[in-house]
Amino acid sequence: MYSRHIIAYSADTVTAARFLNEIVADYSPVVLRGVARDWPLVQAAARSDQSVLEYLLSFDRGAAVEAFVGPPAIKGRFFYAPDMRGFNFERRKGPLADLLRYVLALAGREDAPSVYAGALETPAALPGLAEANPMPLVEGLGADPRIWVGNASTVSTHFDASDNIAVVAAGRRRFTLFPPNQIHNLYVGPLDYNMAGQPASMVELNNPDFDRYPRFREALDHALIVELEPGDAIYIPALWWHQVDALSPFNVLMNYWWADSPDMAARFDAMVHAVLTVSHLPENRRDAWRAMFDTFVFKRHGEPAEHLAPEHRSVLGAPSPRLRDYIRAYLMRGLGRP
Repeated sequence: MYSRHIIAYSADTVTAARFLNEIVADYSPVVLRGVARDWPLVQAAARSDQSVLEYLLSFDRGAAVEAFVGPPAIKGRFFYAPDMRGFNFERRKGPLADLLRYVLALAGREDAPSVYAGALETPAALPGLAEANPMPLVEGLGADPRIWVGNASTVSTHFDASDNIAVVAAGRRRFTLFPPNQIHNLYVGPLDYNMAGQPASMVELNNPDFDRYPRFREALDHALIVELEPGDAIYIPALWWHQVDALSPFNVLMNYWWADSPDMAARFDAMVHAVLTVSHLPENRRDAWRAMFDTFVFKRHGEPAEHLAPEHRSVLGAPSPRLRDYIRAYLMRGLGRP
């Protein structure tokens, strides 16, 4: 189990140019040890959890946030309710300052509820925090920093549509990653009804039921696992599946997502529409459509419009704002048909 190891770089060996041109281009996760060791936030974590709280509160301007709160029985695993009609936690809104104080007050309690607030946009939640704790590797990529806080928790195996750098600022976290080609062994739950916007694996990674999910054994053979300390970061490429376990009573993480093109958000929607229109066809007709996708989408046989002059390639042409507008209008006409 966990037979592969994730590559790790020291902070001193990775420049922004190397990160983009080598690491991102390689499309494999890497660990960036100590990349944020000089952050004031990380240095506060080295002193105490109370120091982290005080440091974060120095940026607080009264923002309200939403948190997931679950009973002690869920043991930090935010997931579906047993009947799949809801979830095993509730959503509560309140001041961020109160949330931070609450999480720290729970530390050490055996009967503590599970608390988790994720993807809080720092410009609104804690203005100035990102500027005081910069991440040079993503400069120019349009990556808006977000902060995640909570006690011990498990974010079940899921994927993100965009590339990501996640920086552990306080506490320890374990990341378990699966390459995209293992999706068929992860037993993915509902595509459109999930905890936080992305579909998740139904398998409880830390206690897998191999009788119910036998193919998950193969997924584990391809898994990568790493534990990070404050100041460490991990680069997770888009569509790499990952579970994140926060291991400490008080945890803070900063992450950075960035889009590789204006079309990024629409890709999953395009797949869901293909599920509706193609996946239920007889196998021989699905094979015919697979040939279409292989030719025009995945370009397995080369550039499909190479024989056409650029001015005649239309929807097969190079992406541009004008072409995007045309394709959206073209699709809207088709989607409006009964």
